[in-house]
Amino acid sequence: MPEHVFFFGGGEAEGTAKARENLGGKGANLAEMTNLGIPVPPGFTISTPVCKYFTDHEGSYPDGLEAEVEATIKRLEGVMGAKFGDNENPLLVSVRSGAAVSMPGMMDTVLNLGLNDESVQGLIRKSGQERFAWDSYRRFVNMFGDVVMDVDHEHFETILTGLKNEVGATQDTELDTPHLQELVKRYKSLYKEKTGEEFPTNPIDQLWRAVGAVFKSWNIPRAIKYRQLNSITGLLGTAVNVQVMVFGNMGNTSGTGVAFTRNPSDGTQEFYGEYLMNAQGEDVVAGIRTPRPIKDLADGMPKVYDELIGIKNRLEKHYRDVQDVEFTIQEGKLYMLQTRSGKRTAQAAVKIAVDMVKEGLIDKNTALLRVDAGLLDTLLHPGFDPKAEKELLASGLPASPGAATGKIVFNADDAERLGNEGEAVLLVRNETSPEDIGGMHAARGILTATGGMTSHAAVVARGMGTCCVAGCGSLRIDYKKKTLIVGDRTFKEGDFLSLDGSAGEVYVGQVPTVPPALSEDFGELMGWADDARRLRVRANADTPEDARKARENGAEGIGLCRTEHMFFDADRIVAMREMILANNLKEREAALGKLLPMQVEDFAAIFEAMEGLPVTIRLLDPPLHEFLPHEDSSQQEMADSMGVSLQVVQDKVRSLHESNPMLGHRGCRLGVTYPEIYEMQAKAIIEAACRVQEKGIKIFPEIMIPLIGTSQEFNILATQIRNVAEAMLKEKGIKLDYLVGTMIEIPRAALTAAEIAENAEFFSFGTNDLTQLTYGYSRDDINRFLPDYLDQKILPEDPFQVMDQAGVGKLVSIAVKDGRSGRPNLKIGICGEHGGDPKSVTFCHHEGLDYVSCSPFRVPIARLAAAQAQIQS
Repeated sequence: MPEHVFFFGGGEAEGTAKARENLGGKGANLAEMTNLGIPVPPGFTISTPVCKYFTDHEGSYPDGLEAEVEATIKRLEGVMGAKFGDNENPLLVSVRSGAAVSMPGMMDTVLNLGLNDESVQGLIRKSGQERFAWDSYRRFVNMFGDVVMDVDHEHFETILTGLKNEVGATQDTELDTPHLQELVKRYKSLYKEKTGEEFPTNPIDQLWRAVGAVFKSWNIPRAIKYRQLNSITGLLGTAVNVQVMVFGNMGNTSGTGVAFTRNPSDGTQEFYGEYLMNAQGEDVVAGIRTPRPIKDLADGMPKVYDELIGIKNRLEKHYRDVQDVEFTIQEGKLYMLQTRSGKRTAQAAVKIAVDMVKEGLIDKNTALLRVDAGLLDTLLHPGFDPKAEKELLASGLPASPGAATGKIVFNADDAERLGNEGEAVLLVRNETSPEDIGGMHAARGILTATGGMTSHAAVVARGMGTCCVAGCGSLRIDYKKKTLIVGDRTFKEGDFLSLDGSAGEVYVGQVPTVPPALSEDFGELMGWADDARRLRVRANADTPEDARKARENGAEGIGLCRTEHMFFDADRIVAMREMILANNLKEREAALGKLLPMQVEDFAAIFEAMEGLPVTIRLLDPPLHEFLPHEDSSQQEMADSMGVSLQVVQDKVRSLHESNPMLGHRGCRLGVTYPEIYEMQAKAIIEAACRVQEKGIKIFPEIMIPLIGTSQEFNILATQIRNVAEAMLKEKGIKLDYLVGTMIEIPRAALTAAEIAENAEFFSFGTNDLTQLTYGYSRDDINRFLPDYLDQKILPEDPFQVMDQAGVGKLVSIAVKDGRSGRPNLKIGICGEHGGDPKSVTFCHHEGLDYVSCSPFRVPIARLAAAQAQIQS
């Protein structure tokens, strides 16, 4: 086998689809299609280890590479009967990237390489088409200048637009041969002006410069950003694929297209894609011209269409997955340029996975692994309220489903900045480009004036699960004035619009939303997930409504019920403040006596909603000052309503002030100094449980003491709670199964878990605080420096979104091992935000936790992630 360069062509290839780590996804699949006998233009792949060498050695190549490439070019010339660099019978090639993991549009491509002033004449003689040859030449100068020499594409576009205006052309295809010759001349003048050198004429020089540019593109900002956003790590780099050019711009019997073997938007089993006649591939994906639906090809070129259908069916069965294919038709002959697993929306992923099981293509475990658990979030978000009044502004293509409302912005940097500040924004562009990736990710929705269903905006938005309306031709966008004009209406940056990505519609203003309706396929897939997983999934829920929603989404209990949220209702906050202002135990107990029946009703309603399932109730956690007003006017209002002086309120606020409340008088520390608070809550929990149980409803209350740092704290409070509970149960003559446990959110608690577990019947990791206290980061303030930490790779990810397995995770591991060393049946879960993150769920599975708990809307994500962890164990 070759060391660095791998040939494909003539029905055989030096590689297969299994070699993607070495050949990259594109190169491996080109080799696979060649071995299958599918019509693929011959070529060769320079492997991914060369990219790593190139990056590590300041742009130099490993010994022997040039000789390997030279020998492989000779082989290619033999297969094609043409010569690279020959002026009479020129062999032209494309130079494309291709990493092991698909990164559509993120790295660079050069087409028509090998052309110069002499070889263009040879191409004319060979093809008999003068206009086609000059069209290919102007494209090559543009792409080479842009990709290889960093001459901004906008400069070329300005020249093209100027020439079209001069000759009265609206489409590129209206330019004739003299126009294209003039365009090449102007492009080359621009090239010299910007680079200080003449355009290179030696094809070998062109090739090596292009290869180097593709390798360099592995580390350009948009590629790095894409890998960061999609958690792509551990790759050597990109391969480089050098492939014989086939031309879709040779007239009306030639064309190019992009298609999916099934609908990537909704999963329907239909051939889905677009094509353009007399065009090259970048015309389709760049949105420069609006393409035609793939089904129209059946009318114009039925034989080609039938062949394409046969190939797409063959590829899907071979790979047992939806394929995203690129093709070119050259004078009536079909060539396949690429196949890869198609990016798809969550809705489509679910339907396709279920359908393929029913079709016998894959098994249930494979189906579960095919759906990105994180993307399920897009299915669980609201859509527009069908009853809401909507003012339709414009219509485009339904490029990526969902609903989004936000302030319009016109460049990606603004979208990223405002999105990171918490603003809901819509990114509005004529068309997006790979450089827009950061703003696209930050935006709630994307709206473009041009481009089709396989344009950059559409493909990237679907992969992100972001709502997108593309090809909205009635939009007139002025980037300088930052305005959007539709008909006689003008919208300024900051005005609100709403997008329906499922219908391709744009509405004026803010449209209200409603919860989503999930499909039968979704229910079936989640049933398979529940059968496959070991890890249980609970929800964080503080109200009966949240509890019911959690149960609808498949929650198997409540892992965190935060009691402090119950005290902020208007009728309860007064009693809570009476308790805080109390001067002695008697007054505090009187105020708590008013709260007791309210807490009983709260807990009873939640127990009923979660019949037959465990409910973990966390006792009061925040510091008392959070229940008092801090503005003068609000303090005066409180004083008036409670019949005390303003001075009394202000004195109490001052007395409760803490320099660092997060580390202050809160959690179990309140329970130690004011035991009557936890005593009231324990009474309420047991009373509610007894009432519900007397109705014949089976319940499993779990009482959780927060912020424990020492076993002594836990022992004091647990004894108090158990004494209250046992006295009440004895008085009532009721037997009730309940547990008393703790939240592990202080590093010391994790390190002394064995001591705490002597009396604690369960642990629940509060990973939000555990992360704060492990890193010393404030969750509220981390965004001031987090972007720099991510950019400089100090942190791989936001540790509050994805669990830090090396640090926080190690504390979890220690606590699990030590806690169960003396209490093997210790129930252990997690109730921080990480409970709904797929990577963190996988970690919890491997650490042997019993359950994760997350937001009710993220329960399905955790269920699927837990199943995937089990399957891959």
